[in-house]
Amino acid sequence: MLAVLVAAAAAGAGVALVAPLVAASVLAAMAVDVLILRVRDASWTFPDGALLTGLFVAMILSPHERWYVGAVTAVVGVCSKYVVRVRNANVFNPAALALVATFYVFDTGQSWWGALPELPAAALVVLFATGIFITRRVNKMAGVLAFLGCYYLLFTITAFVGEPGRVAELYRAPDLHAALFFAFFMVTDPPTSPPKPRDQITYGAITAVASYAAFELLGAAYFLLAGLLVANVWEAWRKSRRGRARRAE
Repeated sequence: MLAVLVAAAAAGAGVALVAPLVAASVLAAMAVDVLILRVRDASWTFPDGALLTGLFVAMILSPHERWYVGAVTAVVGVCSKYVVRVRNANVFNPAALALVATFYVFDTGQSWWGALPELPAAALVVLFATGIFITRRVNKMAGVLAFLGCYYLLFTITAFVGEPGRVAELYRAPDLHAALFFAFFMVTDPPTSPPKPRDQITYGAITAVASYAAFELLGAAYFLLAGLLVANVWEAWRKSRRGRARRAE
């Protein structure tokens, strides 16, 4: 599904412009992960997780970033999976953590071009189709709906009680596309999001509230990713607490 979006988005943003960033991000992430997996498992394994991390990084960064920015960011994401863990899973979404961390190193731009904002509005059909397909496959619709509902509710209330012009951009491209891509493909990340619908609702709501707070307090380009990292911490705490309860039994 990400390959479909990359192909469509590249047509709008320009293949020659995005190709170096995509190639560097994906190849760097996979090269590092395949070596780590070889050392850890004593066998060669296809690094599919690194492939996804590299694609996410490339699709969110501005295509005008230098290729090595994507490569370094993707490698940071891959390494974070093995450094910050709880039980048998990584705590943070690798791409989200890396994009926030390297923002302060490279002062990166984040255009979310992979969410198809450069294409006509009809392209939203492609984004919805691929997003809903993935969401249903991983059974995370409750989390997606909770996030989108809380996210747009908070900003709609802000528009009514405050200055509407300050949040109007969130209802237009590229911010609208970014929120949908984020909800469908990152809030649903299986290793870092809860499996049960009840917990997904809490997780999605935390992501929305934290993203809103980051937008209002920091105004940083990575406000969506920051919200996800906060929810990742909550999910890691929930897993840890559940593990302690089971051991106590």
